[in-house]
Amino acid sequence: MHWTRPARAALAVLLGLGLLLPDRPAAPAPAAYVEAYPLVAARLRAAGPPYEGWAATGRRFLVFEPHGDGLAVEVLGDLATADRIAVLVPGVGTRLRDFDRGLGGVARRAPARQGAELYEALRVRSPGARVAVLVWLGYHPPGGVPAAVGPAAARRGADALLAQLRVLAARRPDATVTLVGHSYGALVVGLAARRSPAEVTDVVTLGGVGVGVDRADELARVRIWAAEAPTDWIRRVPEVRLPGLGHGVRPGDPAFGARPLPTAGVTGHDGYLAPGSATTAAVASVVLVGIGTGPVAP
Repeated sequence: MHWTRPARAALAVLLGLGLLLPDRPAAPAPAAYVEAYPLVAARLRAAGPPYEGWAATGRRFLVFEPHGDGLAVEVLGDLATADRIAVLVPGVGTRLRDFDRGLGGVARRAPARQGAELYEALRVRSPGARVAVLVWLGYHPPGGVPAAVGPAAARRGADALLAQLRVLAARRPDATVTLVGHSYGALVVGLAARRSPAEVTDVVTLGGVGVGVDRADELARVRIWAAEAPTDWIRRVPEVRLPGLGHGVRPGDPAFGARPLPTAGVTGHDGYLAPGSATTAAVASVVLVGIGTGPVAP
């Protein structure tokens, strides 16, 4: 292949920014079900602090991998009896060390806290409902913006998530599943939704970078909901998609055609599932409604 001087210059710029460097390969989380709880609890205890404390307080995990950047899939609620299941997928920069404390030590960024807020909203909204939330750090998100402009990590994450969804479909075939993706996690759930089991009825994006398509009707097998706060910097991200670069139209852009969710009380990019936000209550409604076509009230 002959590269012109402008093409070589452009390539050098992209490489310098890290935009064309692939993410390092990483093993995804294995799919698991409730039988894994005692085995994973033993791994938590063996890992020492702070993870041994997770086991001591009775928290339940399908997956725990402390090495490297780490992996964790926590279950809130009774997965074995749940009729409504939400799977929460975090985005860029999230590592195991951030699972409880949040990126940069900011609590509202912590996947475990976000999952707990959603689970509490489900219980408040429908006390008798059988619900569960999976806080799914079952993939290695990109470490920063340069790697996040490409879909490589999301594709690996979607494959791992699909394996988990197929286990859920086999073990809980009458349950409905809602995929909730924050930021880059929206791309993970969007890619998974293309091939997901029929039990997956809804996809919710929170400040989503994209879902791998440019219009909601390209994922007609599921309902797509989007929350995008006016103060979220994701609004300034260019809506492009080239081979290996960009994620297309944001689901929060009205041109995409997603069903909008309220964002009252949401500040910035990380406050969608913060205490008191209208988005948290609305996402809970989506999870509880399951199959349907009408709007979800906040």
